[in-house]
Amino acid sequence: MKKLLTILVIVMLPLLSVGQETTTTPNIRTEAVIKQKTEIQKVNKSTSTNSAVKSQLLKINKKKSQDIISIKAYRKSLQIKVKDIKLC
Repeated sequence: MKKLLTILVIVMLPLLSVGQETTTTPNIRTEAVIKQKTEIQKVNKSTSTNSAVKSQLLKINKKKSQDIISIKAYRKSLQIKVKDIKLC
């Protein structure tokens, strides 16, 4: 049991000492912030065009769904008429 504890201490001690080190890189962080701001502006411009495209797609899909519903209703009405004629 003592051997196991000593092995754990030997393994954990370097890990704990490495975890306490602090690294500072303020120059890289400021550059990253500047790059992120420019990317956000580009994204905002593209989202406005994407929203216009999406609205057009929704209109087309609505028209298609209405057409499909009317076609299905027409087919059903034909089947009913055919069944009525067969019964007569």
